[in-house]
Amino acid sequence: MGKISVDEQMMEYAVYGGAVLGGGGGGWIEDGLQLGRLALEVGPLHLLTADEMDEDATLLTTSIVGAPAAKDKHVKPIHCLRAMELLGESFKKPIDGIIVNENGANTTVNGWFQAAITGLPIIDLACNGRAHPTSIMGAMNLHELPDYISHQAAAGGRGNQYLEVSVSATIEQTSSLIRRVSVDAGGLVAVARNPVTVKYARTNGAPGAISQAIELGEALLTHKGEAAIDAVCSKLGGRVVAVGEVSEFAITTDRGWDVGHVTIGDYELTFWNEYMTLEQDGQRLATFPDLIMTLDARTAHPIVSAAITKGQAVAVIHVPRGQLILSATMSNPTLLQPIEDVIGKSINSYIFK
Repeated sequence: MGKISVDEQMMEYAVYGGAVLGGGGGGWIEDGLQLGRLALEVGPLHLLTADEMDEDATLLTTSIVGAPAAKDKHVKPIHCLRAMELLGESFKKPIDGIIVNENGANTTVNGWFQAAITGLPIIDLACNGRAHPTSIMGAMNLHELPDYISHQAAAGGRGNQYLEVSVSATIEQTSSLIRRVSVDAGGLVAVARNPVTVKYARTNGAPGAISQAIELGEALLTHKGEAAIDAVCSKLGGRVVAVGEVSEFAITTDRGWDVGHVTIGDYELTFWNEYMTLEQDGQRLATFPDLIMTLDARTAHPIVSAAITKGQAVAVIHVPRGQLILSATMSNPTLLQPIEDVIGKSINSYIFK
């Protein structure tokens, strides 16, 4: 597609499209818009495909780790840049481009401020084309490489809770440590992690994920109300499953995640940051990594799981996983197994029949 210069409209499309692909997680729209506008003010942004990069070039992943509903969370753009600086001190090799960990309202544009500051390109590739709860789900199966050393750095919090950490170890060790740091920092941290080659990322990640978010955001924002919801479903090959008022909502922030459930009539959604299951009268209709998402039934505004309230009128959409741009981790049963322990419902038996 050649180098594309990102403008404000494209950025807004990316944020709103990312919000839908967040599937209940991926951060807040307001934060994504603020971050995207700041990046555009700082300097020009350029979007490249992985095919336009040398396959041996090095890509750095940017991410936000933690629980969006945490009351004491505090992550600002400067923390995103600081995490990248810390990682550079430990990795000590040139970085050629930036990729994001996942699609989400905030996470789709999470590396754009760093790109504007450094002049590095944004690559149209994510570690995963939809949002997911654990860091290792966004690590492109690097944990299966016996000699891979994971370099991760994080910054976030305020006052006595401000923390910055740089660690190099196995994927499992670094991811676990960063998650604990997010809790101690008040709920969220900005993270830079896991440098890989373009070749590896293209094979194991989700090429085209950013342009999909942009196209989806355009479909959403160029329509209104019910027509906007229909446009989103048409674009992704999904459907509206339910429309109604939220009769029950429960959420607990535990060990750096938001966990809970939503009831709308005879439909129940469970979430672990992102929506994990959708059932009607106990019958399973959708299972992560299928995309399950809630939108305001009147305005079509995407609503993350942490923002649901009782009495709210919502539309629930479902997009089968085969219609999404997903990474290799989303077909790895070992990585999906922990979901069952958290939400108390079967996952792998529905995916790997």
